[in-house]
Amino acid sequence: MTASKIKLALLLGVLIAMFLLSDLPHYLTLENLKAQQNEIEAYRLNHPFAAMMGYLGLYIAVTGLSLPGAAVLTIAGGGIFGLFWSTVLVSFASSIGATLAFLAARFLFRDWVRAKFGSRLKAIEAGLQRDGPYYLFSLRLVPIFPFFLINLAMGLTPMKTATFYWVSQAGMLAGTLVYVNAGTQLAQIESAADIMSSGLIVSFALLGLFPLLAKRALDYLQQRKIVARWPKPARFDHNLVVIGGGAGGLVTAYLAAALKAKVTLVEKERMGGDCLNTGCVPSKALLKSAQLVALIRRAGEFGLKNASAEVDFPAVMRQVRQAVAQVAPHDSVERYRSLGVNVIQGTANIVSPWQVEVSSASGVETLSTRAIVIAAGAHPVVPVIPGLEHIDYLTSDTIWNLQQLPDRLLILGGGPIGCELAQAFARLGSRVTQVEMLPRLLIKEDPEVSECIAASLVADGVDLRLGHTAKRFDHSTGQARIIAECAGREVEIAFDRVVLAIGRAATVEGYGAENLGLALSARRTIATDAYQRTNYPTIFAVGDVAGPYQFTHTAAHQAWYAAINALFGQIKAFRTDYSAVPWATFTDPEVARVGLNEQDAQSEGVAYEVSHYSLADLDRAITDRATAGFVKVLTVPGSDKILGAAIVGRHAAESIGEFVLAMSNGLGLNKILGSIHIYPTLAEANQHVAGVWKRNHAPRTLLTILQRYHAWMRG
Repeated sequence: MTASKIKLALLLGVLIAMFLLSDLPHYLTLENLKAQQNEIEAYRLNHPFAAMMGYLGLYIAVTGLSLPGAAVLTIAGGGIFGLFWSTVLVSFASSIGATLAFLAARFLFRDWVRAKFGSRLKAIEAGLQRDGPYYLFSLRLVPIFPFFLINLAMGLTPMKTATFYWVSQAGMLAGTLVYVNAGTQLAQIESAADIMSSGLIVSFALLGLFPLLAKRALDYLQQRKIVARWPKPARFDHNLVVIGGGAGGLVTAYLAAALKAKVTLVEKERMGGDCLNTGCVPSKALLKSAQLVALIRRAGEFGLKNASAEVDFPAVMRQVRQAVAQVAPHDSVERYRSLGVNVIQGTANIVSPWQVEVSSASGVETLSTRAIVIAAGAHPVVPVIPGLEHIDYLTSDTIWNLQQLPDRLLILGGGPIGCELAQAFARLGSRVTQVEMLPRLLIKEDPEVSECIAASLVADGVDLRLGHTAKRFDHSTGQARIIAECAGREVEIAFDRVVLAIGRAATVEGYGAENLGLALSARRTIATDAYQRTNYPTIFAVGDVAGPYQFTHTAAHQAWYAAINALFGQIKAFRTDYSAVPWATFTDPEVARVGLNEQDAQSEGVAYEVSHYSLADLDRAITDRATAGFVKVLTVPGSDKILGAAIVGRHAAESIGEFVLAMSNGLGLNKILGSIHIYPTLAEANQHVAGVWKRNHAPRTLLTILQRYHAWMRG
């Protein structure tokens, strides 16, 4: 910290200490001000200018130093100077004091706070970037947070000082009027009967109702502004129109129909979306075949001789398609029509906040609706790599059309999809090379998770190329090759087929979103608020198209909130709950997680303790020859409260449910430790890791006393 910062910090510290040690906190109470009312009134009458300047200076000092007492001073001003002059004085004094606090926070703390807590400022900065001065105006008009916190927090952002001042003055004016008016009524109390005066009751009612009324007014004005250029239909054909028949769209439509709303679901391709047709269902069917092959190859470990299996790849892909066909009726047009949903197979185009144009085999029709839910999903990312346009590449959408097992398969990407496919095809007999530009696989997981999965893939025969950046594809020699860069040198890798598995991007075009001007997030998803609303109050978004998670179960989770808020949000809206979102990567061993891991906690500055249990010590894992993996739990220091849990092991995706339940219901590790678990099971590992935590937090002093007690009892 520079000398000038130290001097200012010392000065502010001295001023705050002087205030706290003086009698001013005692005087800044309604009781004292009421007791001194006659003396204060006499001084104001004899010295009006001095009284105003003294009040102005005291108010600026209190707000500038972020001291308690501003609300009392505001109310007192109404009693001393009346409604008009008190409003003028408080309006300027509060804005000047707030700006001084803003500047002090910026000068003293911004660099340090941004370096240490930069991630926590992202929400404020995102709000400022999205709404500009209106964001601060909303905070001022609706006091969600104490004003002094807003002053300090805004000082840590790039907002201009002049903007902060005028927005603060405008935003605080309405609240100032309410508090000052209450003060004018308090000044009139002369007896107990005056407490029940109509004016005083109205003043305090305004104090309580103002934040709610102001928020409603702000929401109304903002909604009116954004939909003003479209004529609103006098009546609506539908309560809800849902675009997209994947998990998010199906659950939204089902809930709306179950609540007796009139709902139409529009799907342009196949019902069930990516999960049924190209994602969850076919991939798990493929992984099962690959897992069975791997298990047969280990038959000798279980005392079985001469066990072998020949992979019939076309038959494997047939059973994959059979699995999809068996699940398909659950998501079919017929089923959802039987549930009360009007399903149209066609292309949707949003033409206004209340209208969706649908083109289908029967023609074009325009549906009017009170609300729209977008569940358009995502699509595989195709990177811009020179030469790729000449390669017949595969993605997670098209790999299911393969009829012959590739001899040499290149997987580009080290995320969950890339790891699952690399292991599956290696076990089925392909020579798999997996290329990842980052130094490890599954970069969102902790390093020890990545190491465990990498070791498993290598054991299954995957040629793992980490730290390799794809530079170009070449087919000039008649043989497809990728040229990658690693440690400053070029590496050539030949292949027969290549799978692009570097992620999925939200589908934000093709249904009118771009023409309507729906706002996008930094991740290029449709931006939504805590209620799944887009920047249009009548349009909601769920699932992969909205993020922040690309999981079928989170799409279904968001769908509940979108359906309820779209239908009843004008009465009561519900914030989407992300407090315990689990996910899994279905490699062998599986990876499952909920909440924070270590790298997340460190990046967010969250203090934590770790409890770790190895599956090598678990009886059921030993009998199943599945000892690779561990259970790892993060807790609040000194507490059994769970911040997050990760499991690497056989059936980890099943075992993680216990931690999801615990986190969702505020249960700690002591409750898991005290619950009976069947022996021998893999789920016992959850109880054992709770036991690790308990041993690490054993009351040492009490145990020492007990040891001496038992020794004494033995004589």
